[in-house]
Amino acid sequence: MPALWDLPDFDDHEAVHGFFDRATGLTGVIAIHSTHLGPAAGGVRYWKYADKQLGVIDALRLSRGMSYKNAMAGLPMGGGKAVILADARTEKTPEYLAAYGREVESLGGRYVTAEDVGMSVADLVEISRHTRYVSGLPVDARGEAGGDPGPFTALGVYLGVLAAIKQGLGRDSAKGVHVAIQGVGSVGGHLARRLAADGARLTLADIHEDRCSALAKELGASSVSTGEILSIAADVVSPNALGAVLTEHSIAQIKAPVVAGGANNQLATPADGQRLHDRGIVFAPDYVINAGGIISVALEYLDRGNRDEVERRIGEIPGRLRDIWEASKADGAPAADVADRMAQAKIGRG
Repeated sequence: MPALWDLPDFDDHEAVHGFFDRATGLTGVIAIHSTHLGPAAGGVRYWKYADKQLGVIDALRLSRGMSYKNAMAGLPMGGGKAVILADARTEKTPEYLAAYGREVESLGGRYVTAEDVGMSVADLVEISRHTRYVSGLPVDARGEAGGDPGPFTALGVYLGVLAAIKQGLGRDSAKGVHVAIQGVGSVGGHLARRLAADGARLTLADIHEDRCSALAKELGASSVSTGEILSIAADVVSPNALGAVLTEHSIAQIKAPVVAGGANNQLATPADGQRLHDRGIVFAPDYVINAGGIISVALEYLDRGNRDEVERRIGEIPGRLRDIWEASKADGAPAADVADRMAQAKIGRG
């Protein structure tokens, strides 16, 4: 097993904290990639991994993505991510969540935690009893920023998909456009409803087949297996589940001219950005298009805005994507590489 520093996804991370709580069995890692722009902000993922090292790798990849995402969104926040290793012997009891809250608190504000896969707003409320460094809590009656980040992420992805449709298809709306959506949870489900309202033709896939079938029936969409969704003949492929789905094999099977979705770390390797580019596929870098949720969470934490301000900032996402595509066209570099260069410059690593 290679040392932490020798893992391909270790990218000069400022700190990687492993933790274990004997009383509850809580096991996990908090990865802090950069605090150049401010405290490292990013969600906590609760997931069962086949191997513990895969959880560490996920934290490394996701924390780097958060550095880039926060920088490109113009937020005064760095990038971090927590991964809790779920297993059959542990439950998310109040004591379990309290132990995680204490781990976050022990870092003294270098890392601000929020919601991610496997966690809920209710979990964050429990965590917040034990740390000040948490965001994404329920919105109060004043309508301030905060709450479930999923709908805000979906709004940004929706606007980004429309921009990608314009870029790749030359069309001004999603009406009649065939969009294949992989993952119809908090983000993908909201995205599907917005696109359906625009008159898009949808094909859906999700590991939770009952959820997928119910949404397909609600929206008049079709559904296929998760193994088929990326390769169907569509105008847009939209990954909205877990990451690393764009591989040498899957990219070769894509028949759509546009790939734009909300999943984090969609490229399995940096070379896969070049593969998309070589095929002439318009790609929306994930940490740019899916920044809506962190915009809401960050403005809540910083106490700098209400829902109107959150939506105004999310409305800037299409412009950032257009800048990336224009630069990609000008210098011939893949959109993914262009976005990485922009983000690296913003965090002092350019």
